[in-house]
Amino acid sequence: RLFSFVYLLSQISAILRNLKVSISLKTKALAFIKLEEEEEEEEERKKMLFQVGGEGTRPTFFEMAAAQQLPASLRAALTYSLGVFALRRSFLHKILDYEDEFFAALMLVLEGHSLRTTDASFAESLYGLRRKSVRLRLRRDGGSRKDLSEEVQHSGLEKRQRVLSVVFLVVLPYFKSKLHAIYNKEREARLRESLWGNEDQGFDEADFFTGEESIVSSEPGGNQELTARGQLATKIKKLIAICYPWIHASSEGLSFTYQLLYLLDATGFYSLGLQALGVQVCRATGQELMDTSSRISKIRNNERERLRGPPWLKTVQGALLSCSYAVLDYAQTGLIAAVFIFKMMEWWYQSAEERLSAPTVYPPPPPPPAPKVAKEGIPLPPDSSLCALCLQKRANPSVVTVSGFVFCYACVFKYVSKYKRCPVTLIPASVDQIRRLFHDT
Repeated sequence: RLFSFVYLLSQISAILRNLKVSISLKTKALAFIKLEEEEEEEEERKKMLFQVGGEGTRPTFFEMAAAQQLPASLRAALTYSLGVFALRRSFLHKILDYEDEFFAALMLVLEGHSLRTTDASFAESLYGLRRKSVRLRLRRDGGSRKDLSEEVQHSGLEKRQRVLSVVFLVVLPYFKSKLHAIYNKEREARLRESLWGNEDQGFDEADFFTGEESIVSSEPGGNQELTARGQLATKIKKLIAICYPWIHASSEGLSFTYQLLYLLDATGFYSLGLQALGVQVCRATGQELMDTSSRISKIRNNERERLRGPPWLKTVQGALLSCSYAVLDYAQTGLIAAVFIFKMMEWWYQSAEERLSAPTVYPPPPPPPAPKVAKEGIPLPPDSSLCALCLQKRANPSVVTVSGFVFCYACVFKYVSKYKRCPVTLIPASVDQIRRLFHDT
């Protein structure tokens, strides 16, 4: 029995020891799992801070958004500036009539030069960004995301990518602006028809051009051709008015989706156009900036060496090239600085005009003097709380509006009904000009 008891105690101690070991292992495992979760949360926090702080070669969301919105802001500023100058120079109205074409041509020159020399768009080069061609090699063995990111290879832009980048940056926005203008005109026409109807429309530009077309098309066969063209143009405009909202909504939805994914670090492409081109935007390093400067100087030296002709012609061509290089080099910063200075001056003069045109606020005039007591009128009692007619404390105080003196209602009503005047000033009055006064208790 003693041996059995000892054996039982040894088994119990072994079980307790194993239980203690298992509890300690579970505690360590839970602590390790918690540590891993904290590390994952810290990594996610670093990723979000990376999007704001801007470390490494990957641009932040705010840099990409600023670079994307800069051309639109620049166009609005240029249009406003030309509109102000057109008030004094009427020939600038022709530029405003073709503002889409003017801005597209300007951006075509700037974007083409910037992509050819710096591998970046006009706005991206201002923020120190560069476009790089990427090649993604995805594994099919279910590798982790880090393995996939290590296989992203960056290289310089190809000629095809530069040309297509100009198309996405200049040509597509130009067509979109034209479609937007056609849609706005069709919408205004529909609103006008819904408000006034087809018969009540007055003389407008459409009637004028229709009249011209009818005069021109008076020749044999011309009327049918112009009518067919007009019908085709009308159908195309109506089709654009129907399809443009869906196209615009789809474009904005895709743009928002890509921006959200870029913000969450789920993709390296900021827009659908960049992914279609296989291009990612990265920060430019110091070495890349030096390489860009050397490449620009090499290209310009080659262009100077290709000059042909007599010495005087080479001199003229060299001077023209130097001027064009200077204009292109300082076009970015000069254009932004000029618009900024103009807007600052416009704000300065507008503030001065507002101060001059603001109405002058004068102090309120003093109240008019009280009417004088007539010599033949009833004198006022020394106590202002007494009625001048009954010399008692006023009951139901009432004022005669023509003079402003207060009496008892019964006293002043009888007096005014009888004499048709104020008791004190003798100013003509009627019972309709008696107002009872009520005091808040």
